[in-house]
Amino acid sequence: MSEAKTKIVTIDLDNHAYDIYIGQGLLSRAAELIPDDIMGRSVFIITDKNVEPYAKQVETIMQDNRARHVHMMTLKPGEGTKSFDNVQRVSEWMLENNLNRNSYVFAIGGGVIGDLGGFCASIVMRGVPYVQIPTSLLAQVDSSVGGKTGINTPQGKNLIGSFYQPVSVLADIDVLKTLSPRELLAGYAEVVKYGLINDMPFFEWLEANGARMANLDADALAYAIENCTKSKAAIVEADEKENGVRALLNLGHTFGHALETAAKYNGTLLHGEGVSIGIILAYELSAAMGLFPQEHIERVENHFMNMGLPTRVDQIPNFKTDIESLMTTMRRDKKARSGKMVFILANAIGDTFVSKDVEENAVRDVLKKALGGQSIDTSKLNKEGMKERWKSAFSSQA
Repeated sequence: MSEAKTKIVTIDLDNHAYDIYIGQGLLSRAAELIPDDIMGRSVFIITDKNVEPYAKQVETIMQDNRARHVHMMTLKPGEGTKSFDNVQRVSEWMLENNLNRNSYVFAIGGGVIGDLGGFCASIVMRGVPYVQIPTSLLAQVDSSVGGKTGINTPQGKNLIGSFYQPVSVLADIDVLKTLSPRELLAGYAEVVKYGLINDMPFFEWLEANGARMANLDADALAYAIENCTKSKAAIVEADEKENGVRALLNLGHTFGHALETAAKYNGTLLHGEGVSIGIILAYELSAAMGLFPQEHIERVENHFMNMGLPTRVDQIPNFKTDIESLMTTMRRDKKARSGKMVFILANAIGDTFVSKDVEENAVRDVLKKALGGQSIDTSKLNKEGMKERWKSAFSSQA
């Protein structure tokens, strides 16, 4: 890994501002990069088994900086952890160990831990300060930024939650080297999303530099993470509670979340994989409405496929669902209004908009095609290109 200079992106909201730190070696500076002196405060660390060594590193740092007490809870990895049972478990653990409004909560993990830990921090004592230390690429570019917290239910993903901003976000690039290839790719889908929403030059940069990210080039990773967080910061500052423009960040998510719900959060479909499939479905819906050129779908789909990401429902292992089940889940989506589904549609790559006027039959037609198992023509893919470089980059870690 080459060295990357620490970058700082600030989110400045009406009642709260905080910094996102992007760089290497940030775990060792965890006590330094928060607004308050940790001395004399109780610290509560929430993590999962996969990244427990990073959490223990932060635990030692808090103790060295004379925290009053340091408590740590390690949870099972995976979307299934974002549940009511774990909200109760974590909240009662905090209270049993005398958490108060002067305490600090550290959520150290991917999007699952960040969402669950942030939600618990928002409801215990009606809110205590918390720090996001995202350990996955997906969490570093998206879920740790902007204050969305939540858990999953059988009715859908993230339908229970809150808007609650952290006091700091520490995106340490060094921790990405321990991600599995699949987890890193899932995060890459969210990176691409930012180019597709409103930044065509960034998407073009990703087409040219995806292999550098695959090879864990620190400068490339830092540039991409900074670009994504700057984009998200601007959107969150304009619309913190997702009443308007912030909904654009859900490109592909209405379809993707429905697919995740149908997969029962059992690990067969990661969030980023649902997003890559969902983006293609959103583009196909846009094309069916006469908005989006077919050649643009092929361009984006080829990039996802060359990078090793799924783009079709029939690529989800052991997946079974039906059109009406997916429609029911999408009607429960948080963007839905008065029983009508809301979609992020596109006129072109980098040109998206929110639509409340999508006919359900058009959605059914897209789902019918998707569930019919129609696969992409892989003959056009650059099979010796980025996908192979992803494999070689991680051959020693798989």
